[in-house]
Amino acid sequence: MSMLSAGLLRSLATLRWFAVAGQALAVALAVHGLGLPFAPLPLWCGVVALAVFNLWAAPRARRLVQASTREALLHVLVDVVNLTWMIAWSGGAMNPFASLFLLPLALAAVAMPRRAVAAVLLACGGGYAVSTSLGQPLPHMHGVFGDTLDLHLWGMAANFVVSGAVVAWFLARLAHALRERELELARLREQFARREGIVALATHAAAVAHELNTPLGTLTLMIEDTIADAPAGSERRADAELMSTLVDECRDRVRQLARPADGLPPAQPRRLCDVLDQLVERWQLLRPAVVLARSGDLPAALVVDWDAGVGHLLQALLNNAADASQSAGCAQVDLALVWNDGRLHGSVRDFGAGIDVAGLGLPGRLFHSSKPDGLGLGLALSHATVERLGGTLTMEGADGGGVCVRFELPLVGAVA
Repeated sequence: MSMLSAGLLRSLATLRWFAVAGQALAVALAVHGLGLPFAPLPLWCGVVALAVFNLWAAPRARRLVQASTREALLHVLVDVVNLTWMIAWSGGAMNPFASLFLLPLALAAVAMPRRAVAAVLLACGGGYAVSTSLGQPLPHMHGVFGDTLDLHLWGMAANFVVSGAVVAWFLARLAHALRERELELARLREQFARREGIVALATHAAAVAHELNTPLGTLTLMIEDTIADAPAGSERRADAELMSTLVDECRDRVRQLARPADGLPPAQPRRLCDVLDQLVERWQLLRPAVVLARSGDLPAALVVDWDAGVGHLLQALLNNAADASQSAGCAQVDLALVWNDGRLHGSVRDFGAGIDVAGLGLPGRLFHSSKPDGLGLGLALSHATVERLGGTLTMEGADGGGVCVRFELPLVGAVA
């Protein structure tokens, strides 16, 4: 059983309310206004029955995301049966609104599978045959609108307006839905291509990490020998100790790269202030020439389920900002972090020459960078992390030059 968009059912429910109002107006005008000798009870029963059905169908259509073809076909068949009943009791073949049987068929043809369209075609044909062969004939009359032919012509004019409005509205809404779906498919294709590139990059990084482990181990032994041979308190020993710290940091990063490429360690409860302080301290150890200006207010006792991806995001954004500032001869980077309503709000601002934010095209493309020696990975990986965590990432030009990257991440937290 194939599935259809629930938008079809919502459109049918909306049109059905217009049908209820139009039928009620037509019955009141024809029977009570013009005094046509139609039986009012069957006609009003048809109006009420359609309204009762829509009282059930409209709320259900709003709740659904997808609808089965069988359910959509049921909705259309109910409309055809109602139309058959109303036409049969209001003139049959002489009723100028008899051509409305084409509307359910047109709506089904553009939105439903072939078998369902065939079923609607048979139902409309059968409904037209029943209503015209067994229906009450339109009586001859003289009155305000002239004779029966004049009344029929007025009805045909009204039928043309109603049919044109319904078809135009439904097709315009369908075209809008198709455009929205095309945009969504394009976004999903771009997201899939980006994730494929990131997974390939992560797999390659894990392989390279194993190759780097041996030279790092050798370098560690050499630095330890240098520290042992250097006099205590000498500049040579201080430099060697700094090198040892940096090599240890590199070894930790390599071990992270060597983890499986299909995921990060699970989130762990951490005190937000402590983990961010450690993160910034480690970053400044690797970028000692950069002046980091921090601002923002974070609850000191707040404990969150910390995801390692947040740390990777901050490091990537800080590195990009530091590179941009240093390329413009400035050593400053601004970092602002605020906790508000269960979400971590942050911004990283550089003091570089700035870039064309519109041309860059967030979420970014792999291996495309605005820096001469950049790989184009920082922004793309940052957006992938934000996307995985269900947050947002935006970019804008900063006052006075540079670029400000803002992010918002939902984190589960509580005050300890």
